Amino acid sequence: MSEAGSESGMDTHTIDNRLKEKKIPAQMRAVVYRGVNDLRLETVPVPEIGPGELLVKISTCGVCGTDLKKISTGSHSAPRIFGHEMAGTIVQVGEGVDRFKTGQRVMVFHHIPCGQCYYCRKQTPAQCAVYKKVGATAGFEPSGGGFSEYIRVMDWIVAMGGVVPIPDGIPFEQAAFMEPVNTCLKGVKHLNLTPDETVLVIGQGPIGILLAALAHRTGARILTSDLYSERHTVAAKFGLRNPIFAAEEDVVARMRAETEGRGADAVILAVGASPLIQTAMAATRPGGRVMLFAQTQHGEATFDPGAVCMDEKSLLGSYSASAAIQPEVEKLVFGGYRSGFDLTQLISHRFPLEAAVEAIAVASHPQANSMKVMIEAVPGSGRADGAGVE
Repeated sequence: MSEAGSESGMDTHTIDNRLKEKKIPAQMRAVVYRGVNDLRLETVPVPEIGPGELLVKISTCGVCGTDLKKISTGSHSAPRIFGHEMAGTIVQVGEGVDRFKTGQRVMVFHHIPCGQCYYCRKQTPAQCAVYKKVGATAGFEPSGGGFSEYIRVMDWIVAMGGVVPIPDGIPFEQAAFMEPVNTCLKGVKHLNLTPDETVLVIGQGPIGILLAALAHRTGARILTSDLYSERHTVAAKFGLRNPIFAAEEDVVARMRAETEGRGADAVILAVGASPLIQTAMAATRPGGRVMLFAQTQHGEATFDPGAVCMDEKSLLGSYSASAAIQPEVEKLVFGGYRSGFDLTQLISHRFPLEAAVEAIAVASHPQANSMKVMIEAVPGSGRADGAGVE
């Protein structure tokens, strides 16, 4: 190889890249959204990349609740290819990209803020116009694209830190949790928790457990509420050992009993059901905080305005990720894999791409034994740890 490189004037790296690029097919499988609750496994063109861009072969992609809402409500036009909790391997590098190479294992964000506009300066990056643009696609209107075999990562995502190298020894599916961990940590930081506070997290699906586990790291006392005892069992693996069994207990009464009648200092609502906003407000002490984390669709909800005014309860929201906390998130996700923060424990189902429609159906109708659902382009590829990959 080195002799061929010297004779042709091309270095080994260039030849190696071209050899790998020849393996890229013209067509690929993808789960295409065609309308409300209409998903189809189709054959579509592999996206072509331009200067400054990357082509990434997807190993695994988590099914996120926001994708499920888009699919079930028709809030986005069709056709699209959703999926954004994704990790894979770079198979093609666009002209001008020198920070990445083929064969490199990466996690990809589909949104990145500009860092300079009014909203970024005010620490609300999810409202940034650049952030609202989607910078990863498997075809059609850019929508993440992780429910496919390959994605095109656009130039501003590559240039502005939206592609994160995965260290050897870390499986793809652990890295795929990078985006949800970022969103959850951002929300927890908004609450400014202190060790002398008591926090209630309503909902112990994967996101609820992440929120509770990250809140627990502040030193605050955490109580968790869920209808399913099986989810409390999973939560206990992350040090969450103060469960409220919502199918049997009065959540508000339990919180007051645990806090000398006051209520929680902070409540995080990790369930999208709007009626639970009233429960969250009632479970919060005067002067406490309620964070809405799962209310990602516009609508109407009922709550007592006097609780906000006279009882001085603060109603907060947090949405999507923050580039500012990404270094801390990387330490949590990569450093925590073998030290108490193994997020693969949240995975209950792994489906091959051929069964992706079934995977999304399972995720859309959560049961006691269902947690995070992953879709793998190649079965088993999500658990690959990259050891020895150059």
